[in-house]
Amino acid sequence: MTVTATSCPRGAAAPVAGGRFELLRALGSLAALHTDAAAGIAAALDLAPWTRAEHTLLFVLELPPYASIHLGPEGKLGGEGADRVAGCWRALGMSPPADADHLANVLGLYAELGEAAEACRTPAARALLDHVRESVLWEHLWSWVPGYLDAVKRVSPAAGGWSRLVTAALSREVGSSAAPHDVPLALRAAPPAVTAEMSLGDLLDALTTPVRSGFVLTQGDLAGAAGLAGVGLRRGERRFALRAMLEQDGVATLRSLSDHAHRWAALHATRPTVVADPHLDPSRWWASRAATSASVLRRLADEGRAPV
Repeated sequence: MTVTATSCPRGAAAPVAGGRFELLRALGSLAALHTDAAAGIAAALDLAPWTRAEHTLLFVLELPPYASIHLGPEGKLGGEGADRVAGCWRALGMSPPADADHLANVLGLYAELGEAAEACRTPAARALLDHVRESVLWEHLWSWVPGYLDAVKRVSPAAGGWSRLVTAALSREVGSSAAPHDVPLALRAAPPAVTAEMSLGDLLDALTTPVRSGFVLTQGDLAGAAGLAGVGLRRGERRFALRAMLEQDGVATLRSLSDHAHRWAALHATRPTVVADPHLDPSRWWASRAATSASVLRRLADEGRAPV
């Protein structure tokens, strides 16, 4: 399965007629397609189509929908985060696509597993496929997608309807699935959170890695933080821009970033839980990590000691 039109629903009416799994496949395809192929899918879901510019800004420039960016220890495409998702295909005896951790592909795999389970003739085979499907849901979707969708709403109001549909669809899946025994592996194995003893380089790495900071930091977020801190925003990748902000006015930048982390902690903490045991809901883990970042950054600002 690759992120192309061939992965998408077979006709405009398919998302409505195909049931819960076809709905998830259709929603995922909208994060991958920005051509006329997406217009019929959007119409079937009663969503206004995005322009090419809107789609590129959201899914290419600001918030690429890859699990590795949000769950990987480096906050970048590929690496351990992508390998973990690709392992799902390998465990099923299939070759993973190059972009296995793209949201469209993970939702597509989830849908395929669900449809295969429904077609099983024996209870044992169906139970096995349902177990694998629920593992994909818990480990590779619910572990990061709710926070990602909150970021989507901040970046693109035009994508609000899509974000709400994905949230509702995944919430129903989680609510009807077997209760997990622990938080997702990517969170249990996450690298250390932000600390006050970090060097500048380590801090830059942590702040631009969601699983370490507990929040998403887009180019738009950096622009807003720079404006509040009264510093200039240099063009370039986020780590470079953030370093320049800290060098101009470290204290003001740290305060602005602390406020950003605090807002994210509140977002995570107030997100409705549909997990049977609230203590296992990934949102609680994310809220704790974002709160840690907010506290450390505020402490550094109050003490006037920006890392160097």
